[in-house]
Amino acid sequence: MVYGIYQSAGGMQVNQYAMDVLANNLANASTTGFKQDLALLRERKVETREQITDASLRNEILDEMTGGSLVAPTFTAFEQGSIEVTDSPLDVAIEGDGFFAVLDGDNVRYTRDGRFTMNRDGELVTAAGNHKVLDNTGKTISVGSEAVGQASIEGDGSVRVGDTVIATIDIVDFEDKTRLRKVGANMLQPMGVESRDTNAVLRVRSLEHSTVDPTMSMVKMMQAMRIYELNSRMVGLADSTLGRAVNDIARIR
Repeated sequence: MVYGIYQSAGGMQVNQYAMDVLANNLANASTTGFKQDLALLRERKVETREQITDASLRNEILDEMTGGSLVAPTFTAFEQGSIEVTDSPLDVAIEGDGFFAVLDGDNVRYTRDGRFTMNRDGELVTAAGNHKVLDNTGKTISVGSEAVGQASIEGDGSVRVGDTVIATIDIVDFEDKTRLRKVGANMLQPMGVESRDTNAVLRVRSLEHSTVDPTMSMVKMMQAMRIYELNSRMVGLADSTLGRAVNDIARIR
C-alpha cells in the first residue's frame, strides 16, 4: 500500500510538470518565433532491472513490476513556424534553420523573434526586451538617431538607409540544438556548442508564428489534469486502506 502511495504521488508530480510545460506553451501561443517545449515522461524501472546485476538479488515477480514514471529531459521542438506578411520594413522571419544573434547585457543570446525596431539612438533592437541586434562582425547595428524611421531590412540581411548598406544581420545555426537552453524573453543560450553558418532564407516584412497549437495544448493539459486527479484519488484510497489496516486489524487482535 505504501508502495502504491509512492507510485501515485510520483504520477501526480510528473503530471504537474507536464501541466506546467503546457501552460508555458499556451502563454506563448502568440509569441513571435516561439518554439514549443515537449513534456516527455518515461517509465521508472524497479532498481533490480535498472542497476543491480547480481542475479541472487532478483525476484521474478517483483522485477516485472513498474517503478512508476519519471520526467525525461525537456525537449524543445525546433520545427518551422508559419510565416505571416506584416509589411513592416524592420520585420524579418527566418525560413529554415537559424537564429538571430542579440546582445543581452554582456552576453550573446539567440532568438527567432524578428520583430525589430529602432531605439531613440538609432540602434536596431528587438521589440520585446529592447535587446540590441548584432551584425555578422559581432557588433551592434546603428543607423544614427537622424535616420530612425528610414531604415529597412533586405532579403540578404542587410540593414539599409536608402541605398546605403549600414550592416548585415548575423544569422547562425547550431549543430546540436539539444544544447540550447531557454533563458527567458524568447532567447536561447548555447551550452558548450559553437555556432555555424546557415543557408536559411530571410523573409522580409514578415514574422514567424509560434509553433504552439492552442487547441492541441489544451487537450493535452486536460489529459494531464485528469491523470493528476486520478493519482490524487489513488493516494487517498491507499491512505484510507492503510489506516484501516493499522487501526482495525489491531483492534480485532
